[in-house]
Amino acid sequence: MAFAAQFAGVYLNFSPDDAASRSRKLGAFLAEGMDPQMGWDGYGKFAAVAIQPYDIEASDAHNALVSVAFQSGPRRLMLSVPLYYSGDEGGGRFAVVGRPAVLPAPGPADVPQVAAPETDEATAGELKEQLKGFFTDYASGDAAGLQRYVAAGRTLPSFGGTFTFRELKKVVVPVGGATREIQAVVVWVVPNSETPATPDATDPAAVGGTLEMAYRLTVEKQGDKWFVADIRGAGRVVG
Repeated sequence: MAFAAQFAGVYLNFSPDDAASRSRKLGAFLAEGMDPQMGWDGYGKFAAVAIQPYDIEASDAHNALVSVAFQSGPRRLMLSVPLYYSGDEGGGRFAVVGRPAVLPAPGPADVPQVAAPETDEATAGELKEQLKGFFTDYASGDAAGLQRYVAAGRTLPSFGGTFTFRELKKVVVPVGGATREIQAVVVWVVPNSETPATPDATDPAAVGGTLEMAYRLTVEKQGDKWFVADIRGAGRVVG
């Protein structure tokens, strides 16, 4: 599948200025006797990014159609690539053996609704101030400060200044005991490394932006305070 993705990176990016270079590069992927431009007439331009292997449909031990996902402008598309595999006895080599085909990519999956969990608003209120301090130091990289919010015997890495904490937008705490898996929506400030000394507030590219992210945290109550034992991505949408 990696072979198909590498081929797609060459095949899907072309302009008249690089026709000869593209042809030479394609030669590393094509079976003997195939058209070195793979059906392109040498006119027009096309560009593809975010090229990733997607699926494989094998017809036998040597032949398969490999699907590669890619982005071109606002569209997400697929490229179907017919490949031949020589097998171990042939050196484990691949070759493109037919014309590829561009296809529309499937849309997002239909996701069934799930019931919201029963929440503990009182504990959420207890946790909010503690979590604000935690996320502030988690962002800044203040190791000593961060450890004040981390459960005994645990250590957590930090962003080390990659982001700055802006706001704890939401905390969802299920009912339970002294150890809970909670979810939190955090607003980070994303710095702009090229921001001038006196940025133009009317230019969105000249100032730092904000970004909301969702986390799942394991928290433990030790004494009368809650501490963070672990942090991961939240998974499904919070609340």
